[in-house]
Amino acid sequence: MSGSSTSAASGGSFLGRAGPLVLARLFTAGLTLSIPLVLARVLNLDDYGTYYQLFLIATTLYYVLPFGVVQSLYYFLPRTDAKRPFLGQTLLFMSAMGLVGAGAVWALLGYVAGWFSNPALAEYRLPLAAYTAFLLGSFPLEVSLTSQGRTKASAVVYLVSDAVRASVMVVPPLLGASLYGMMMAVAAFAALRYLATWVVSLRGAAGPLVDGQRFREQLTYAAPFGAAMLLAIPQQNAHLYAVAGAVAPALYALYRVGCFQLPVVDLLYTPTSEVLMVRLGELEREGRLEEGVEAFREAAGKLAYFFLPFAAFLFSAAPEFIGAMFGEKFLPAVPVFRISVLGVVLSILPMDGTLRARGQTRAIFASYAVKAAVTVPLVWLGVKHFGLMGGIGSWAVAEVVGKAMLLARVPAALSTPSRKLSVADVIPWPSLGKATLAACAAAAAVFVLRAGAHGTWAHLPTGFLWRVLPLAVAGTLFFTGYLVVLHFTGVRPLSLIAGLRARRAG
Repeated sequence: MSGSSTSAASGGSFLGRAGPLVLARLFTAGLTLSIPLVLARVLNLDDYGTYYQLFLIATTLYYVLPFGVVQSLYYFLPRTDAKRPFLGQTLLFMSAMGLVGAGAVWALLGYVAGWFSNPALAEYRLPLAAYTAFLLGSFPLEVSLTSQGRTKASAVVYLVSDAVRASVMVVPPLLGASLYGMMMAVAAFAALRYLATWVVSLRGAAGPLVDGQRFREQLTYAAPFGAAMLLAIPQQNAHLYAVAGAVAPALYALYRVGCFQLPVVDLLYTPTSEVLMVRLGELEREGRLEEGVEAFREAAGKLAYFFLPFAAFLFSAAPEFIGAMFGEKFLPAVPVFRISVLGVVLSILPMDGTLRARGQTRAIFASYAVKAAVTVPLVWLGVKHFGLMGGIGSWAVAEVVGKAMLLARVPAALSTPSRKLSVADVIPWPSLGKATLAACAAAAAVFVLRAGAHGTWAHLPTGFLWRVLPLAVAGTLFFTGYLVVLHFTGVRPLSLIAGLRARRAG
């Protein structure tokens, strides 16, 4: 078989292996999306802002405290037959970090409530501490399966876990439970997930539970990435904390709606990046690393065809989207929302996963350090002088700086002694160009539609179906135009979808 044929086959198998994860997350995306949408209607603005503040604290600890140990499984498990020690010591480490997170919540929540000018936060100390502990302890669940190439099993776990989580967050408030009652239900769910993590992750793995030498290797690998997370997560959330400390909970609720993103990025980017990491590890082990750049370009090209139109549609149809999903009282969030969709565009290139797969976690740390240095003055000045727009603007500038630094390191990570790459070599230019042209043309059509139908939309009857009608019309126009323009550039949309289906190379 020729080199090109081998590469193609490998690429097809690589994308096919991400298929089960994509499909599982696609199935549960609707349930996950329902959480903030339902709560926006059953909670008042103050409670809705409190809900976002509670989960801001929990998710910050969730991404900082693992210190890169869980993510290191993507590096070690594809390269070893002795998997149980890596799994066992990761589970024990995360259990300890769960206790650390719970202690931090218990000790500091009162101070955070004062910073946010929201005394009601302190009332949630018990459920938030329990939820944080079990959430951290269960972090390795899906990663332990995906990093072993068991993507179908991982997809099933995603499916069940996300469906149950969405249910326990949506059903209690719909039945009249308070926000406190919902938090207790979520904490109970996290406890069950923690028990399942121990049962599922270690199943079928033989050997000792802990190996001191391997754990030291794991910590050495994870340390730069973990240190990067200590900078990255506070940096990414700095604008949220700054705005929460500067405005009342009700106005913070508007800001969080403006920062809202549909789970499409996580739905496609995360499993694609995870499988790319495993694929690069396999290519390195087989002595075929020169094929890594083709795997990277193929993954990025497929993501471009989905993410660019998605971002363009959200930008052009922002008023229709916010009005339909959250209600007219949240329309002041539209300007913030339009800037936040930049994050979708910046997710096209799976750079962080590539650098982790190649062991270049120090480059990730360096980019996050620069982002943190840029963010601190930007957030302080932005929120102080420009309010909500200054907050989201500071986040956008820092994200562009960080992504540029990661991109500069990718060519060296994918280069081999016989093949030196530049930035231009790793970017899928044809896919980016065609997707950009089609997305911009479709977005222009939506702006024209709004200008011509503004009077018509203003006189629609009340009710959910009528409120969704402008969004449905804009969406139909946009995606029809996008697919038509793609067709004229020579792209067949069905082939893109087929690239994400589960299939095996012949």
